[in-house]
Amino acid sequence: MKILLIGTQGQLGTELIPLLAPLGNLTAVDRDTLNLADSDSVRQVVQQVKPDAIVNAAAYTAVDKAESEPELAMAVNGIGVGVLAEETRNLGARLIHISTDYVFDGTQSQPYQDTDTTNPLGIYGKSKLLGEQNITATGANAIIIRTAWVYGTGGPGNFVKTMLRLGGQREEIRVVADQIGSPTWTRDLAGAITYLVENPAAPGIYHYTNSGVCSWYDFAVAIFEEAALLGYPLQVQRVIPITTAEYPTRAKRPGYSVLSSAKISAVLGTHPPHWRQSLRQMLSLFVPGHLSLVP
Repeated sequence: MKILLIGTQGQLGTELIPLLAPLGNLTAVDRDTLNLADSDSVRQVVQQVKPDAIVNAAAYTAVDKAESEPELAMAVNGIGVGVLAEETRNLGARLIHISTDYVFDGTQSQPYQDTDTTNPLGIYGKSKLLGEQNITATGANAIIIRTAWVYGTGGPGNFVKTMLRLGGQREEIRVVADQIGSPTWTRDLAGAITYLVENPAAPGIYHYTNSGVCSWYDFAVAIFEEAALLGYPLQVQRVIPITTAEYPTRAKRPGYSVLSSAKISAVLGTHPPHWRQSLRQMLSLFVPGHLSLVP
Protein backbone atom coordinates (compact mmCIF):
# COMPACT_ATOMS: atom_id res chain seq x y z
CA MET A 1 0.00 0.00 0.00
CA LYS A 2 1.26 3.45 -0.94
CA ILE A 3 0.48 6.09 1.69
CA LEU A 4 0.85 9.86 1.42
CA LEU A 5 1.08 11.73 4.72
CA ILE A 6 0.67 15.51 4.51
CA GLY A 7 1.81 17.70 7.40
CA THR A 8 4.88 15.99 8.83
CA GLN A 9 6.05 18.90 10.98
CA GLY A 10 2.90 19.25 13.06
CA GLN A 11 2.28 17.53 16.37
CA LEU A 12 -0.02 14.93 14.80
CA GLY A 13 2.17 14.31 11.77
CA THR A 14 5.20 13.54 13.90
CA GLU A 15 3.19 10.87 15.73
CA LEU A 16 1.85 9.39 12.49
CA ILE A 17 5.16 8.81 10.70
CA PRO A 18 6.38 5.85 12.81
CA LEU A 19 2.90 4.32 12.89
CA LEU A 20 2.19 4.55 9.16
CA ALA A 21 5.67 3.59 7.94
CA PRO A 22 5.29 -0.16 8.67
CA LEU A 23 2.02 -0.32 6.70
CA GLY A 24 3.61 0.08 3.28
CA ASN A 25 5.40 2.60 1.12
CA LEU A 26 5.08 5.89 3.04
CA THR A 27 5.70 9.27 1.44
CA ALA A 28 5.68 11.96 4.13
CA VAL A 29 5.68 15.59 3.00
CA ASP A 30 5.78 18.96 4.72
CA ARG A 31 4.58 22.38 3.58
CA ASP A 32 7.72 22.97 1.51
CA THR A 33 6.81 20.00 -0.68
CA LEU A 34 3.01 20.19 -0.65
CA ASN A 35 1.47 23.54 0.19
CA LEU A 36 -2.31 23.30 0.55
CA ALA A 37 -2.55 27.01 -0.29
CA ASP A 38 -1.14 26.17 -3.75
CA SER A 39 -3.54 23.99 -5.72
CA ASP A 40 -0.92 23.18 -8.36
CA SER A 41 1.39 21.92 -5.60
CA VAL A 42 -1.36 19.65 -4.30
CA ARG A 43 -2.13 18.19 -7.72
CA GLN A 44 1.51 17.72 -8.65
CA VAL A 45 2.48 15.78 -5.52
CA VAL A 46 -0.60 13.56 -5.46
CA GLN A 47 -0.29 12.73 -9.15
CA GLN A 48 3.40 11.98 -8.72
CA VAL A 49 3.02 9.73 -5.65
CA LYS A 50 -0.21 8.05 -6.78
CA PRO A 51 -1.06 6.85 -3.26
CA ASP A 52 -3.67 4.33 -2.28
CA ALA A 53 -4.38 6.26 0.94
CA ILE A 54 -3.85 9.91 1.86
CA VAL A 55 -3.74 11.20 5.43
CA ASN A 56 -4.03 14.97 5.71
CA ALA A 57 -2.65 16.15 9.05
CA ALA A 58 -1.83 19.62 7.71
CA ALA A 59 -3.92 22.71 8.42
CA TYR A 60 -3.90 26.40 9.15
CA THR A 61 -4.41 26.26 12.92
CA ALA A 62 -3.71 29.80 14.18
CA VAL A 63 -7.24 30.40 15.49
CA ASP A 64 -6.87 34.08 16.41
CA LYS A 65 -4.54 35.00 13.56
CA ALA A 66 -7.08 33.58 11.11
CA GLU A 67 -9.36 36.51 11.91
CA SER A 68 -6.86 38.81 10.16
CA GLU A 69 -5.81 36.25 7.51
CA PRO A 70 -9.14 34.85 6.31
CA GLU A 71 -8.00 34.36 2.71
CA LEU A 72 -5.02 32.23 3.74
CA ALA A 73 -7.06 30.20 6.23
CA MET A 74 -9.73 29.51 3.61
CA ALA A 75 -7.11 28.67 0.97
CA VAL A 76 -5.39 26.08 3.17
CA ASN A 77 -8.29 24.61 5.14
CA GLY A 78 -11.02 24.98 2.55
CA ILE A 79 -9.96 25.33 -1.08
CA GLY A 80 -6.76 23.29 -0.88
CA VAL A 81 -8.53 20.47 0.93
CA GLY A 82 -11.15 20.43 -1.83
CA VAL A 83 -8.43 20.06 -4.47
CA LEU A 84 -6.89 17.25 -2.43
CA ALA A 85 -10.24 15.48 -2.34
CA GLU A 86 -10.64 15.88 -6.12
CA GLU A 87 -7.26 14.28 -6.71
CA THR A 88 -8.15 11.51 -4.25
CA ARG A 89 -11.33 10.79 -6.18
CA ASN A 90 -9.55 10.88 -9.55
CA LEU A 91 -7.03 8.31 -8.33
CA GLY A 92 -9.65 6.09 -6.73
CA ALA A 93 -7.72 6.46 -3.48
CA ARG A 94 -8.89 6.96 0.12
CA LEU A 95 -8.56 10.15 2.16
CA ILE A 96 -8.47 10.63 5.93
CA HIS A 97 -8.78 14.31 6.80
CA ILE A 98 -8.64 15.96 10.23
CA SER A 99 -11.22 18.58 11.17
CA THR A 100 -12.21 20.31 14.40
CA ASP A 101 -14.77 20.92 17.12
CA TYR A 102 -14.69 24.59 16.06
CA VAL A 103 -17.25 23.83 13.34
CA PHE A 104 -19.80 24.00 16.19
CA ASP A 105 -20.95 27.08 18.10
CA GLY A 106 -20.83 25.42 21.52
CA THR A 107 -24.41 26.18 22.55
CA GLN A 108 -25.31 22.52 23.20
CA SER A 109 -25.15 20.93 26.63
CA GLN A 110 -24.66 17.36 25.42
CA PRO A 111 -21.89 15.84 23.29
CA TYR A 112 -22.03 16.75 19.62
CA GLN A 113 -22.85 13.99 17.15
CA ASP A 114 -21.45 13.99 13.63
CA THR A 115 -24.97 14.75 12.36
CA ASP A 116 -25.52 17.86 14.53
CA THR A 117 -25.89 21.26 12.90
CA THR A 118 -22.65 23.15 12.37
CA ASN A 119 -22.33 26.87 13.08
CA PRO A 120 -18.70 28.01 13.40
CA LEU A 121 -18.06 31.21 15.34
CA GLY A 122 -14.82 32.32 13.70
CA ILE A 123 -12.77 32.21 10.52
CA TYR A 124 -10.81 29.13 11.56
CA GLY A 125 -13.98 27.11 12.16
CA LYS A 126 -15.53 28.41 8.95
CA SER A 127 -12.44 27.46 6.95
CA LYS A 128 -12.43 23.95 8.38
CA LEU A 129 -16.13 23.56 7.67
CA LEU A 130 -15.53 24.68 4.08
CA GLY A 131 -12.94 21.92 3.80
CA GLU A 132 -15.45 19.35 5.03
CA GLN A 133 -18.06 20.60 2.57
CA ASN A 134 -15.60 20.58 -0.33
CA ILE A 135 -14.54 17.01 0.44
CA THR A 136 -18.16 15.87 0.52
CA ALA A 137 -18.96 17.69 -2.73
CA THR A 138 -16.26 15.79 -4.63
CA GLY A 139 -17.72 12.40 -3.77
CA ALA A 140 -14.25 11.20 -2.75
CA ASN A 141 -13.86 8.09 -0.60
CA ALA A 142 -13.09 10.13 2.48
CA ILE A 143 -13.23 9.92 6.24
CA ILE A 144 -13.37 13.25 8.08
CA ILE A 145 -12.28 13.04 11.73
CA ARG A 146 -13.26 15.95 13.94
CA THR A 147 -11.11 16.23 17.04
CA ALA A 148 -10.51 18.78 19.79
CA TRP A 149 -8.04 20.24 22.29
CA VAL A 150 -5.12 18.41 20.67
CA TYR A 151 -1.72 18.24 22.35
CA GLY A 152 1.44 16.20 21.94
CA THR A 153 5.19 16.09 22.38
CA GLY A 154 6.04 16.97 18.77
CA GLY A 155 5.34 19.93 16.56
CA PRO A 156 4.76 23.51 17.70
CA GLY A 157 3.46 24.66 21.08
CA ASN A 158 0.17 23.54 22.58
CA PHE A 159 -1.73 24.06 25.84
CA VAL A 160 0.19 21.39 27.78
CA LYS A 161 3.57 22.73 26.69
CA THR A 162 2.47 26.28 27.48
CA MET A 163 1.30 25.31 30.97
CA LEU A 164 4.55 23.43 31.66
CA ARG A 165 6.57 26.46 30.58
CA LEU A 166 4.50 28.94 32.58
CA GLY A 167 4.31 26.60 35.55
CA GLY A 168 8.07 26.55 35.70
CA GLN A 169 8.25 30.35 35.68
CA ARG A 170 5.27 31.72 37.64
CA GLU A 171 3.64 31.19 41.01
CA GLU A 172 0.13 32.14 39.80
CA ILE A 173 -1.59 31.29 36.52
CA ARG A 174 -5.09 32.30 35.43
CA VAL A 175 -6.99 29.89 33.19
CA VAL A 176 -10.42 30.02 31.58
CA ALA A 177 -12.93 27.80 33.40
CA ASP A 178 -16.09 28.23 31.31
CA GLN A 179 -14.98 26.50 28.10
CA ILE A 180 -15.66 22.75 28.24
CA GLY A 181 -14.20 20.03 26.06
CA SER A 182 -12.10 16.86 25.87
CA PRO A 183 -8.29 17.02 25.63
CA THR A 184 -6.86 14.69 22.98
CA TRP A 185 -3.36 13.23 22.92
CA THR A 186 -1.92 13.08 19.40
CA ARG A 187 -0.62 9.55 19.99
CA ASP A 188 -4.12 8.23 20.67
CA LEU A 189 -5.52 10.08 17.66
CA ALA A 190 -2.68 8.83 15.47
CA GLY A 191 -3.39 5.28 16.59
CA ALA A 192 -7.03 5.61 15.53
CA ILE A 193 -6.03 7.06 12.16
CA THR A 194 -3.54 4.25 11.58
CA TYR A 195 -6.23 1.67 12.34
CA LEU A 196 -8.49 3.30 9.73
CA VAL A 197 -5.73 3.27 7.14
CA GLU A 198 -5.32 -0.48 7.71
CA ASN A 199 -9.04 -1.18 8.12
CA PRO A 200 -11.11 1.04 5.80
CA ALA A 201 -14.39 2.20 7.28
CA ALA A 202 -17.46 3.70 5.65
CA PRO A 203 -16.85 7.20 4.28
CA GLY A 204 -18.29 10.05 6.33
CA ILE A 205 -17.71 12.19 9.39
CA TYR A 206 -16.47 10.74 12.66
CA HIS A 207 -15.58 12.32 16.00
CA TYR A 208 -12.50 11.32 17.99
CA THR A 209 -11.29 12.78 21.28
CA ASN A 210 -10.04 11.21 24.46
CA SER A 211 -12.83 10.18 26.83
CA GLY A 212 -13.91 12.42 29.68
CA VAL A 213 -14.78 16.10 29.95
CA CYS A 214 -13.10 19.08 31.61
CA SER A 215 -12.59 22.83 31.40
CA TRP A 216 -9.30 24.46 30.44
CA TYR A 217 -8.91 25.27 34.14
CA ASP A 218 -9.44 21.61 35.11
CA PHE A 219 -6.96 20.60 32.43
CA ALA A 220 -4.33 23.03 33.72
CA VAL A 221 -4.75 21.83 37.31
CA ALA A 222 -4.38 18.22 36.15
CA ILE A 223 -1.25 19.06 34.16
CA PHE A 224 0.41 20.54 37.23
CA GLU A 225 -0.73 17.71 39.51
CA GLU A 226 0.54 15.01 37.18
CA ALA A 227 3.76 16.89 36.38
CA ALA A 228 4.47 17.37 40.10
CA LEU A 229 4.02 13.66 40.75
CA LEU A 230 6.52 12.96 37.99
CA GLY A 231 9.10 15.29 39.51
CA TYR A 232 8.75 18.23 37.20
CA PRO A 233 10.36 21.44 38.61
CA LEU A 234 7.34 23.72 39.04
CA GLN A 235 7.05 27.17 40.58
CA VAL A 236 3.27 27.47 40.29
CA GLN A 237 1.38 27.68 43.60
CA ARG A 238 -2.07 28.83 42.47
CA VAL A 239 -4.24 28.26 39.41
CA ILE A 240 -7.02 30.85 39.31
CA PRO A 241 -10.24 30.10 37.37
CA ILE A 242 -11.44 32.99 35.18
CA THR A 243 -14.21 33.53 32.65
CA THR A 244 -13.85 33.82 28.91
CA ALA A 245 -14.87 37.46 29.26
CA GLU A 246 -11.84 38.03 31.50
CA TYR A 247 -9.51 36.63 28.84
CA PRO A 248 -10.70 38.17 25.57
CA THR A 249 -9.34 36.76 22.32
CA ARG A 250 -9.70 37.91 18.74
CA ALA A 251 -11.62 34.76 17.77
CA LYS A 252 -14.69 33.54 19.63
CA ARG A 253 -14.44 29.98 20.93
CA PRO A 254 -17.26 27.51 21.56
CA GLY A 255 -18.20 27.35 25.23
CA TYR A 256 -19.01 23.64 25.02
CA SER A 257 -17.38 21.47 22.36
CA VAL A 258 -17.52 17.94 23.71
CA LEU A 259 -17.68 15.48 20.80
CA SER A 260 -19.33 12.07 20.97
CA SER A 261 -16.86 9.35 19.98
CA ALA A 262 -19.51 6.62 19.98
CA LYS A 263 -19.54 6.20 16.19
CA ILE A 264 -15.79 5.79 15.80
CA SER A 265 -15.55 3.64 18.94
CA ALA A 266 -17.86 1.14 17.25
CA VAL A 267 -15.48 1.02 14.28
CA LEU A 268 -12.33 0.79 16.40
CA GLY A 269 -13.84 -1.77 18.74
CA THR A 270 -12.76 0.22 21.78
CA HIS A 271 -13.36 3.57 23.46
CA PRO A 272 -10.61 6.22 23.46
CA PRO A 273 -8.57 6.31 26.69
CA HIS A 274 -9.56 8.82 29.37
CA TRP A 275 -7.87 12.17 28.86
CA ARG A 276 -6.18 12.14 32.27
CA GLN A 277 -4.63 8.73 31.65
CA SER A 278 -3.25 9.91 28.32
CA LEU A 279 -2.02 13.18 29.82
CA ARG A 280 -0.04 11.18 32.40
CA GLN A 281 1.55 9.10 29.65
CA MET A 282 2.42 12.15 27.57
CA LEU A 283 3.97 13.97 30.53
CA SER A 284 6.14 10.96 31.34
CA LEU A 285 7.96 11.69 28.08
CA PHE A 286 9.03 15.09 29.40
CA VAL A 287 10.05 14.56 33.02
CA PRO A 288 11.99 14.76 35.14
CA GLY A 289 13.09 18.29 34.41
CA HIS A 290 13.51 18.22 30.66
CA LEU A 291 12.74 21.90 30.23
CA SER A 292 14.62 21.96 26.95
CA LEU A 293 11.84 19.86 25.43
CA VAL A 294 9.22 22.50 26.14
CA PRO A 295 9.13 25.26 23.49
